[in-house]
Amino acid sequence: MHVLFEKRHSVRSFQNRNLSREAISEILDAADSAPSAGGLKAREFSVVEEEQTKYRLVEAAFGQDFIAQAPVVLIFWTIGSKSAERYGERGRTLFAVQDATIAASFAWIQAVALGLSCCWLGAFDEDAVKQIFRKDIKSDWRPIALLPVGYPAE
Repeated sequence: MHVLFEKRHSVRSFQNRNLSREAISEILDAADSAPSAGGLKAREFSVVEEEQTKYRLVEAAFGQDFIAQAPVVLIFWTIGSKSAERYGERGRTLFAVQDATIAASFAWIQAVALGLSCCWLGAFDEDAVKQIFRKDIKSDWRPIALLPVGYPAE
């Protein structure tokens, strides 16, 4: 097994240390390079660094307070309508979800390559997360994963 994958594990405790713009950009570039059904990229990403928003995400994620400890939280969204245009309901309910989850996986592996750590979060209230970002998203966007990213404290 490749050493990079051996280094990947869930981290729920982060150092109080910001990420560089370059690191964030590299992580997002990796996520954007992930394959997607029909090359449609029926997904979007949000980058959260603002403390108040992170605390709102903690509430939406049933009190998982380590979210606020991470310097950056990435949100991975599906855009079901984009995939449905070509693939119908299967595109909306499956392919768009796969697009977002593969992108999140690529982001995580790139973070590990940069000496960072993450924790994949799927336990959250989707409607609460959508409400936090209501001004920035369209009605058919669906949050699939939260990915707190930072330097591990462990």
